[in-house]
Amino acid sequence: MIQLSIQNLAKRYKTGEGVSGINLDVKKGQLVTLLGPSGCGKTTVLRSVGGFLEPDSGDILIEGQSVLKLPPEKRPTAMVFQGYNLWPHMNVYNNLAFGLKIRKKSKKEIDEAVHRVLELVRLPGTEKKYPGELSGGQQQRIAVARAFLLEPAVLLLDEPFSALDAKLRHEMREELRDIQSRTGLTMVFVTHDQEEALSISDTIVVMNAGHIEQMASPQEIYDHPRTLFTAQFIGKMNFLQGTANGSLVHVKQLQFANTASLQGEVKIAIRPEDIIFVGTEEGLSAKVHQVMILGHYAEVSLETECGALKAFLPRDAVKDLQAGQLVGITFSKVLTYKI
Repeated sequence: MIQLSIQNLAKRYKTGEGVSGINLDVKKGQLVTLLGPSGCGKTTVLRSVGGFLEPDSGDILIEGQSVLKLPPEKRPTAMVFQGYNLWPHMNVYNNLAFGLKIRKKSKKEIDEAVHRVLELVRLPGTEKKYPGELSGGQQQRIAVARAFLLEPAVLLLDEPFSALDAKLRHEMREELRDIQSRTGLTMVFVTHDQEEALSISDTIVVMNAGHIEQMASPQEIYDHPRTLFTAQFIGKMNFLQGTANGSLVHVKQLQFANTASLQGEVKIAIRPEDIIFVGTEEGLSAKVHQVMILGHYAEVSLETECGALKAFLPRDAVKDLQAGQLVGITFSKVLTYKI
């Protein structure tokens, strides 16, 4: 069942920035992430869904009903912002109960709902604390809990973890994914952090300059970036010049299948983990520039006649590699793009 449908949405600002031709369907219970650099339009889409921006054209349907004419407070959505937006003069209980009081819920209903949602975000017993007494991660959890209490058809999250440190951000991502799978809530999440998008999403929508570049599962986006922009934006990637001719793509003496059926000059993209070390007589000649141990794997910087490359290898595989050493390399998988 389609929970949220964005149809041909356009919103342009005087600066010329904004979005156009945005079409997106989000199924019930899905977590969909809008991913892209600053200014690509992802927050414009999110705020249009929440009712904080009025689109120039297009439609937004939630559970089959258009919400364009409804103000934010009347829409079946709730939004979690970058800042926690908690009222500092109210304790946790009152911060959470506020929206329910407006909806004329009884004291018993509010007590039960607040208790239930604090259990859900793993902060039971914090009702009497004030936001200033909580850590950043705890405050953000309360902000998420407050949004849950409104029982939205779609929960909107605008870079909610960007103010947190790396470890806490990682924990909050796991927490959110866990809550989402337990509640079955439909979520639209905005981030510019590709690792965040890859780790929590059912579907990633890669945005660039106001339009959608690619929409697919994290695995599909990583393994088969459809455009050069997506290839550059998602994960680490090496780029080389090559030539496509008939059924083959050539990079110096190396040959690969021309799966994209391109002709002439092409851009070849290779993931660092797809670089294979072979004998110096085989493959492309390369000089080891630097070996960096990064936990369970190593990053090897290489100099080749085609340019600098980075390779990821298991830590044990690099113990005999030295800076200045000559090696041969080939690629287990390449992607090709029109220049």
